[in-house]
Amino acid sequence: MVAAVVTFLTDYGLVDPFVGQCRAVLARAAPGVAVVDLTHGVPRQDILAGAVLLADCVPYLPPGVTVAVVDPGVGTARRGIVAEVDLGGAPHRFVAPDNGLVAPALAACGGATAAWDLPVPAGIPATFHGRDVFAPAAARLATGADPADLGARLDPAALTPLALPSATATRGLLVAPVLLTDAFGNLSLAAGPADLAAAGLAPGAALRVAGPDGAYEAVLATTFTDVAPGGLLVHLDAAGRVAVAVNGGSAAAALGAGTGAPMRIALDG
Repeated sequence: MVAAVVTFLTDYGLVDPFVGQCRAVLARAAPGVAVVDLTHGVPRQDILAGAVLLADCVPYLPPGVTVAVVDPGVGTARRGIVAEVDLGGAPHRFVAPDNGLVAPALAACGGATAAWDLPVPAGIPATFHGRDVFAPAAARLATGADPADLGARLDPAALTPLALPSATATRGLLVAPVLLTDAFGNLSLAAGPADLAAAGLAPGAALRVAGPDGAYEAVLATTFTDVAPGGLLVHLDAAGRVAVAVNGGSAAAALGAGTGAPMRIALDG
């Protein structure tokens, strides 16, 4: 398999040269292969956030190779892996640390069909496997290498899982933690349409949303401008999760909430 595209997700940010060095390795070892940056803004060392963001990208990935690196255990006994999935009838391979980061993405693809160990070459630095292990492996895969040439075969069932938080719904009340906070201050919760239905919350309903800084009136809406500027709304975001937002503002700032904060969404009155 020769990949036309390598997709790339990390928590490296864009201030340091980490992303640039990884892309340079890819360019040298796989010239002509396009690299698409999914994001390098995963919160530092936040495996859960990286896993959710990566899984959100799955419906849009082209067949090829994805490099995903959120790796607080770099240099320890945690292993690196290549995991293969069927992506729309074509193979796609994830190159990553085996710390749960790719588990939701693999599940979104129907599970890994094969996996391989990715050993660390002798003599490389212990703290930058994105550049020194994962990018070179991705380049080799993108230019046609067999994963078996990179490492020993693994049982896909032995890959590290990741527990995702969930919501609690009772009549008139939905309680869920914030799963992600985006750059606009929108709060994406660990809840979906079924949780809204289980709580009996229907479009147009008047709600009361409680976060760390108090409770505020909101509306179960479709889009931001369904409420007045500065108004609070609950809606289904582009990933299909329940989200809390402010029209023209930041729900994170208004509610004093961030990733992991419990949110209570209740019928008002």
